[in-house]
Amino acid sequence: MKNILISTLLFPLFLMAQTKKPVSTTSTTNQGHAIQISLKPYQNTKIYLGSYYGNNKVFADSCILNQKGEGVFKSKTKLTPGIYFIVSPKMSILFDLLVDDKQTFSISADTLNLKSIKIMGSKDNELFQSYSKIINDLFIELNDIEQKFKTSTTAVDSAKYKEAYTIKDKEIKQKRKSFTDANPNSLMRFLLQTMDVPEIPNIPIVNGKADSSYPFRYVKSHYWDNIVFNDNRLLRTPFFEKKLDDYFKNYVSREPDSIIDEVHYMLTVAKTGKEIYPFLLFKFTNKYISPEFMGQDKVFLHIYQNFFAKGDTLLLNEESKKSLRERAYSLMANQLGLPAPMLALNDLEDKRFELHNIKAPFTFIAFWDPVCSHCKVEIPRLDSMYKASWKNLNIKVIAVNTNFKEMDAWKKFIKELQLTEWINGYQSEEDFNNEIKEGRPTTIRQLYDVFKTPTFYLLDKDKKIVAKNLTIEQFNDFIQSTIKK
Repeated sequence: MKNILISTLLFPLFLMAQTKKPVSTTSTTNQGHAIQISLKPYQNTKIYLGSYYGNNKVFADSCILNQKGEGVFKSKTKLTPGIYFIVSPKMSILFDLLVDDKQTFSISADTLNLKSIKIMGSKDNELFQSYSKIINDLFIELNDIEQKFKTSTTAVDSAKYKEAYTIKDKEIKQKRKSFTDANPNSLMRFLLQTMDVPEIPNIPIVNGKADSSYPFRYVKSHYWDNIVFNDNRLLRTPFFEKKLDDYFKNYVSREPDSIIDEVHYMLTVAKTGKEIYPFLLFKFTNKYISPEFMGQDKVFLHIYQNFFAKGDTLLLNEESKKSLRERAYSLMANQLGLPAPMLALNDLEDKRFELHNIKAPFTFIAFWDPVCSHCKVEIPRLDSMYKASWKNLNIKVIAVNTNFKEMDAWKKFIKELQLTEWINGYQSEEDFNNEIKEGRPTTIRQLYDVFKTPTFYLLDKDKKIVAKNLTIEQFNDFIQSTIKK
């Protein structure tokens, strides 16, 4: 399916109170779809049926309207139930509709009066329209109260509008509950539950003390009530992926192991979902293959080892499989907390030295290329930090030239910047060729994930990796913080 760029979102975002009864996944029957449409004033032109796919929008079907403005979206393939929308010939969303398990119904609409859309033969669309009218009117009243509260000038007025807001909010929640209780098997109920986020409770007093962490724990434990991760309908909404992103941002620790627990559970449950599983698999892969925070590449490694490496690669071409495999292998040996891989180098005088023979409370390794423009900026900054602070802390810096073809440029740069207080080394061309000839599965570049320069690592006194992929200032903050502890 081809992506289309559409910015309008007409489906109202409203919340509801949750219940604890789980929902089942969608029917697996496949009887196709036939959605008749009369759309004035369009004639003899193509229109489209669009669908949400997480945060994106995609084509689901198209049809040609005749001279009377009539057409039909028809296929032997059944649509995944969810929120859909009609797209004009100019690629703008005209209005939303629901597609449930019954996919033979008709639509009558006039673009000059989209408030009077008629959808016949679809119980869920009847519910959608009636509920939207009720809830939207209530939200207009609620927003009006909120504006009056914001512009109130006295404490008495503020208190009055605050109380009115609370009363109206309770009325909306009661309407939602009444609606979902009356329509327990409807697509509308599923959509409202998917949107819903638990209301933050008050802080309780336990044994005379306020339990300030309780609201967080409560919301997190109920965040996914009524959501089953193998339900493909989740993708056909504009709010599931945002809700998912908010969950990982606000309720999951940045520690890799905490993220792994969440991701592994979701992917395991989602496996039987034909659409939702690959969506989640690739979403998490893309997010953690080059993560925002240090150490979270461990999440990608877990995904690769527990899902891709076990055969979940049917949607990948050979090039993608190779890229994922190589990326995983490049991360296996340099995870936080692991001993740094063996590193044997030659110094400026071609004398051999090994990383693990160097004694220091911290060892900083800088992999760089003497003809790399970014390295020419960062290496002098590293030298400034070393001389200003790290030297006095007895931190050892090993600067590794990754380009043995530029030995003259390397030595010239070291001499001009007087980097002789560091341990400067390189892997000789002979050693590099021996690795290739011997067919070693790992090289220095792979062991240390050196596919861009400069690449930095910080090791503790036992040569375990304690930090990587940070800026020089962030490394310094890490060192200072660790020393204070």
